[in-house]
Amino acid sequence: MKVLVTGASGFVGTALCAELCRGGHAVNGAFRLPMTQALYCAPFVVGSLEGEIDWSAALAEVDVVVHLAARVHVMQETIANPVAMFDSVNNVATRKLLQAAARMGVKRFIFLSTIKVNGESTAIGSPFLESGTPAPQDAYAWSKYHAEEGLKELATEYGVEWLIIRSPLVYGPSAKANFAALMRAVRRGVPLPLACIQNKRSLVSIDNLVDFILTCTTHPAAANQTFFVSDGDDLSTPDLVRAMALAAGTPARLFPVPVALLKVLASAVGEQAAVERLCGSLQVDIGKARNILQWSPSVAVHTALRRTFAGTQV
Repeated sequence: MKVLVTGASGFVGTALCAELCRGGHAVNGAFRLPMTQALYCAPFVVGSLEGEIDWSAALAEVDVVVHLAARVHVMQETIANPVAMFDSVNNVATRKLLQAAARMGVKRFIFLSTIKVNGESTAIGSPFLESGTPAPQDAYAWSKYHAEEGLKELATEYGVEWLIIRSPLVYGPSAKANFAALMRAVRRGVPLPLACIQNKRSLVSIDNLVDFILTCTTHPAAANQTFFVSDGDDLSTPDLVRAMALAAGTPARLFPVPVALLKVLASAVGEQAAVERLCGSLQVDIGKARNILQWSPSVAVHTALRRTFAGTQV
């Protein structure tokens, strides 16, 4: 088949284009800026998503669109109206791409969303389910939720199969932000005050996410469904640090500090959000993907972490 991947130069897009190419599929990659080297795909420069885009060349003879490009969650916001920007890039642009895809005869449209549509946290042992009520908490999550709703409405109207994937944190070589910072700390042997944390968090490796997306491009039962994806092995923060240390070949240097004190200290230095993620739980149930698609994560957490450390310079 022929697949258009938006965000083809990104963390997920690069890995997905490579696997599609290895599988014998023709791949068109949508880029914001010209690329000096566009591996695994035919490059199409479409510019910024908040502008008007002519998608016709990139969509020519395409069977499936995998829409990864987005304005992602920003820890330190710098623009004056982030709500409008998130809506323009993540919601409005998605609807316009779906309409263009429908006009060009695309059969299936896959949208990578976020588990933040469901909320920011769960109780341990009470994971999010696809049937649960959405509860987005910030502009990023709301823009993804509105994009999902518009996508389903328009795809049904135009007769295009839609598919939504809500993902938790994605990790792997080239992972950035907080995950990369934690990797650096573990590899350098920094003592971490995280031993008292008792939580559970779902993560998904880049290998498992790409494998799931590939399954969704062709599986007939995937049409018009929303799925969660994860590694299927939820970890506490201390267990994640221990697994990282094992993968890095270094000792896990954890020491106990009461969680309440951690939160007080984080508040004093303006890092409440980061510490909440380290201390809180966020679990997803992937039973729907297992049952409907007969899909299971192919790469175990410890293997994925070894690959992550092996492929990352931190």
